[in-house]
Amino acid sequence: MSSKILIDTNAYSELLRGDDRLLELLAEAERVYVPVTVLGELFAGFRCGSKEQWNRRKLKDFLRRPTVRVLQTSVEIADIYSEIVQRLRKKRRPIPTNDVWIAAHAMDCGAVLVSFDAHFDAVDGLRRWKPD
Repeated sequence: MSSKILIDTNAYSELLRGDDRLLELLAEAERVYVPVTVLGELFAGFRCGSKEQWNRRKLKDFLRRPTVRVLQTSVEIADIYSEIVQRLRKKRRPIPTNDVWIAAHAMDCGAVLVSFDAHFDAVDGLRRWKPD
């Protein structure tokens, strides 16, 4: 596994539930990236749920870890995003827009994407972790 991983929204949720595979990945990673897109999805879920404050505290604690970095969007990432969209359209295999942004972040920073969503397999050149 890569020393750099990027977690998707569902991976963070599973991590919070205590998924041993993800806990091990996290422990081994030198760097864990969280794109702002993932934060937006998490915040939306928190607001719609019944434990918003608890979830926000847990996320804040997670983001304080020394190996965790939040990724902002850049012009370079926007260009990678556009390339992914173009390739997926050619293949007629669209994926959700937020997931294209997440894939673009992973590709930009050279991280392995940790996600339970199989549709990421359609993104050429994306390195990803797949659950067994």
